[in-house]
Order: sequence, then C-alpha cells, then structure tokens
Amino acid sequence: MAKSVLNQKKLEAIAKSAAAGGYTVRTEIPDAGQPGLYLVVQPSGSMSWAFRYRHAGRPRKMTIGPFVLGEDASFTLAKAREAAQEASRIVSDGRDLAEVRDQEKAQEPEPEPAKADLVGDVLDEFVKRHVKKKNRESTQTNTISFIDKRIRPEWKDRDIRSITKRDVVKLLDDIADDGAPESAARVRAILSKFFNWAVDRDIVDASPVPKGSTAKQGASRERVLTDQEVRLVWLACENVGWPFGPLVKLLLLTAQRRNEVAHAELKELALSGNDQQWVIPEERTKNGKEHVIPLSALVLQIIEALPRVGKKFLLSTTGETPVSGFSRAKKIIAAEMLALAKKEAAERGLDPEEVKLEAWTFHDLRRTAASGMARLGFPVHVVEAVLNHQSGSIKGVAKIYNRYQYLDEKREALTSWAEYVQRITAVGEEANRQSAA
Repeated sequence: MAKSVLNQKKLEAIAKSAAAGGYTVRTEIPDAGQPGLYLVVQPSGSMSWAFRYRHAGRPRKMTIGPFVLGEDASFTLAKAREAAQEASRIVSDGRDLAEVRDQEKAQEPEPEPAKADLVGDVLDEFVKRHVKKKNRESTQTNTISFIDKRIRPEWKDRDIRSITKRDVVKLLDDIADDGAPESAARVRAILSKFFNWAVDRDIVDASPVPKGSTAKQGASRERVLTDQEVRLVWLACENVGWPFGPLVKLLLLTAQRRNEVAHAELKELALSGNDQQWVIPEERTKNGKEHVIPLSALVLQIIEALPRVGKKFLLSTTGETPVSGFSRAKKIIAAEMLALAKKEAAERGLDPEEVKLEAWTFHDLRRTAASGMARLGFPVHVVEAVLNHQSGSIKGVAKIYNRYQYLDEKREALTSWAEYVQRITAVGEEANRQSAA
C-alpha cells in the first residue's frame, strides 16, 4: 500500500469504512509522517497502532495500543507518533524493544486490585444504557421484570467476574425446576445479551452463558402427581420436618409458586378473625398483580406450628433471609418418599428393589393442586383465580371490567382441596388399602 501522511480526516474515513465492514481482511496502513508506524485494521472493525522494526537482522513488530475515535482515545495519532519515535530511538541504539519493555514492566509497581463490579450495579447500567435505549416499552417492562425477579435477587452482591458457567446453569435449572421452562429460556436470552454487553465494555473477558439451551429448560411439562404420590410426599414431609417439610406442604396446599411461598413475609398474613388470608403484594407476583389466598384450616395449622425465626419471614432458618436450598430440599424429600415406598412394598411382600418413583418438580405440586380442585368440581375460572393466572375463560369486555376476586369461591376450593389431601394422606388401614390399590 502506497504511503501517505495520516491525518484526522483520513483516520475518520478509515474508521467509518471499518465500521461498515469495508475491511474483509486484516490491513496495515503505513503512516508516512512517522517511519515504522502502522494503523492495523481488523475485519471486525477494531483498530490499533503498531511499530515495525528490525533487530539482529530480523523483522519485529511492537503493538503500541488500540485506536478509537473520540475523546476516550488512549492513543491518538499524535500519541502513537510519540510512541513510535521513542521506539525508533531505542532501536537505533541497538537495543531490543521487547527486552526494554519487559524491563520497564518489571519496574512498574503492582497494580491495585480491580474494584469489584457488583452484578446489581452492572445490571443497573445495562438497563439504563441498553434495555431502555434498544427496546420498545413493552419489551423494556418484560425484561426489567425478569431481571428484578429472577436474576438480581440471586447475584446482586457478587462480583460479575465471579459468575461462572456453572452458576448460570444452576440458575436456569432452578427456574426450570420451578415449572417455568419458558421463563428459563427468557432469562437465558437476557443473560446472553447482558454478558455480551459487559464483554463489549471490557467489564468481563468472556460470557459465562452456555451456548444453546438444555432440553430440561425448554421442555413443556404436564406432570400431575397421583394420589399415591401425594400421600408419599406428605408422609415424607412429616418425616423430614423443619424447614423443608412445612415448605413443601404449603406448596401443595396453597398452589402458589415456590418463591412466593418460600419468601412469604409475616406482614403478608392475616391470621386473626374469621377471614384468614395471605396477601402477596404485586412486586412479588409473576403477573405484577396483588394476589389474595384464603387460608384453609390445615394451612393455618401448619403455620401455627412453625418456629418463629426472626420477625420478617414466615420460613427462615437465619432470621435475616428466607428459606433456601431448594435443590437439596427436593433431593431429601424424594429420597424419603422412595424409602417409604420401599418399606411399604416390603410389608406387602413385594421386592422393594423393584420400586421406582417418577421424577417430579416443586411446580408439579402447583399443577397437581390445580388438577385436584378441577377434579373436585371447581370451574376453571375459580382454579385460575387461585393460581393468579390471567384468565383465558373470561374474555373481551367482561375480562377488562371483571375485578371480582372470587374470594369465597377460592376459599371453598382450597378448603376442599386441603380436606382431600388429608383424606388421601391419612395414616392407617384406609391409607394402606389405597396405597395397595
């Protein structure tokens, strides 16, 4: 390439062409204003300064630094020329630039540890500079909701550089295990954009988000536990005890989501009088709407028996944070269920080693409760009201103006479901006959 003296106007033209994909191969553009100085343009559009020289009869190259247009440029044309002039003097003295640089680096003081970039703070920047600028309003609202409910609570106080692929996979698996594979896929997409954005801003070196999605995260589930499985779940909870036993019982009886139950606060509960309720505020519900759950006598019995640890959460082992460790809880309950099933098989003269139980998730308990209430004769709109679903059975103008919460119907449905669970989980001769059937 013919040499010409580089200037600001030419650099702007080169940068514009590079950004538009005008360089399909790596290209070195020499600066006639300073011998040995080159502007290196990559096919990706990134640019850097380099100095070419010879030492001991062999050609060598030294990278000076990156070049970008604007006030943030570390190496402007003038600074690049100064660096090249200094390098040229070193070479003319017969010294090797590489050795000189190594010596200078060794004499430099140790850099101070990098300030931690907390995930919560970086998410704030991501929302401000990307989500709100690159998306329409409905997408902004949806994305911010997923960030605030699914990502921020898990990692907000961690250094973003400490997040690993294993952390991401665990988060996505936990969401999928909660019966929300579509949500897991959406969170994965948000995390992918978030970490790629962080890479572009040199906050992290690489994205920890795995390529693609697991079948587990994308699978649609229709699992409903049988009465026998419900009985085993209940008895396993009795044997396991606090805190996971009561947690799983409340999931089964209230038909609410895992985090809604696990993060329930004492101030949300109205336990006195004749209209005991649990009111989940809008900031803790999936659809952003306050949800009222009438409490059955059996649920009240469980709540009253809970140890009070701290003054904020219904279920807490520390008093400061809600109960956690859901994967461990699931494994403990499932193992106890299998042990009970094997014991009962042996008592009936069967081979306990032949006993197998189908896998289930916490969200399957919610689906089981909904199916159970439907089996008991409650209409779909009442079951949807219990679940706090956007109703598909009430449409058009009626849907817009319908503000009736079906509190009496919900109380009747949840009470009937609790009584049914009590019947099928009763310990005694009748339960044994049901389990043998």
